[in-house]
Amino acid sequence: MYIPGVYAEADPARLHEFIDQHSFGLLVSTAADGPFATHLPLLLDRHGGKHGALNGHMARANPQWRHATDRPVLAIFSGPHTYISPTWYEADQVVPTWNYLAVHAYGRLQLIDDDAGKLDILREMVRTYERSMTRPWTVNEGDPHLPRLLAQIVGFRIDIERLEGKWKLNQNHPAERRAKVVRALRQQSGEDARAIAALMVEMLPAELRG
Repeated sequence: MYIPGVYAEADPARLHEFIDQHSFGLLVSTAADGPFATHLPLLLDRHGGKHGALNGHMARANPQWRHATDRPVLAIFSGPHTYISPTWYEADQVVPTWNYLAVHAYGRLQLIDDDAGKLDILREMVRTYERSMTRPWTVNEGDPHLPRLLAQIVGFRIDIERLEGKWKLNQNHPAERRAKVVRALRQQSGEDARAIAALMVEMLPAELRG
């Protein structure tokens, strides 16, 4: 990912927290005829590998796992993003841009195709996404249909070899201009605009955070 130094985020704890909060990612690999991508949830194991590890599963019918096993892959996680109008800077010689947060995780895909391994992934995924429910659903390991369902998926793990973060929040502009952008974003109706405004405020001097 192209990351000018002013936008780089390298704090592992912050990158891991971002993945946890935006865990529905894009898994990219290279097939014989070009790039291939699958949208799917990826669970972070912070203590696996040098920079953590990602666990997930996909449909057995999805051809990606066949060409991606033991090959380099890229997992992309996207956060809030929003358009920035040059009018908000109240300055000359400025242009439109887009503010956003993103994390890229690189590693090699390791196939997990035994029932016990796949069941571990499913249990953890269900626990993660059901924990906020009033009546959390759980995997019924006594369900006679479970073996058939497990046969229809493959699990995988990616030990993260490299982790990149990009926090593009107008850091290339003076604080006074960024404060004006924050005020404009707070007037927008979208959740992403307000989320970007809150992140930008964290980078402002205390006297400009009002």
